[in-house]
This record gives sequence, structure tokens and C-alpha cells, in this order.
Amino acid sequence: MRTVLLDTIGLIALWDQSDQWHTAADNAYQVLTSSAVRLVTTTLILCECGNAAARRPYRRDVADLWSGLDAVGDLIRPTDAQMNRAWVRYSAAPPGSAGVVDQISFIVMTELGISEAFTNDAHFRVAGFVTLI
Repeated sequence: MRTVLLDTIGLIALWDQSDQWHTAADNAYQVLTSSAVRLVTTTLILCECGNAAARRPYRRDVADLWSGLDAVGDLIRPTDAQMNRAWVRYSAAPPGSAGVVDQISFIVMTELGISEAFTNDAHFRVAGFVTLI
């Protein structure tokens, strides 16, 4: 089964109707949810979403996604080893490069054989992944 990583940028665009990427994110999400696709994300991505949504009306959507993915085993908890590798990569990269949460996502995606992300973040493309928005 095809697996797609849900990224912060894609999720916020999906939930926030005023986001410039909302329509594209909504269309891409409809395609994903109408096919046999496993959607996964990391706890760190949902923490980023939770912070971004703290004062927004879609705050509950973040919590619901956490609960739903956790219940079926699709909420990934990065290991200490993955976190350490991500911090090494982050520390060695120049300004403007992917952030530490993206670095963790890249490691998780590589280890799980995931090639696609629900995002339009160019850092994913630079890292060799397919972005779906």
C-alpha cells in the first residue's frame, strides 16, 4: 500500500481556509483520501501544527488527527537515534536549509520507504521526495 507523510505545511493549508495553498491542499487531500493510501505523520509535525493552531478554529482538528492516527498506529514517534541524526544534519547545513523537524521527517521517510509527502515544501523536493501540493 502506498504511504504518504502528512507535513505541517500541507495540514495547515488544508485546515486554514485563508491559507494561499488551501484549495490546492484540499484538492490533493481529496485525491489521497479517495484512494488506498496510508497517511502517516510524526508527533513532531503534529506538535508544530498544534502550536500553529493554538488560537485558530481548527485547533480541535489537530487533536483529532493525533488521536485518529495514534489509534491505528500511524502516528510515528521518532527515536532518540533518529533525533540525534537529524540534529547532526541540521547543524551541518547552511542557513536556509531544512529545519530540524524536516530533517527528522526525511530520516523517517527514508527508513520507512516513503517517497511522497503531503506538502509543497521545497526542502522535501531538494531531499529527493515527491511533494503532492
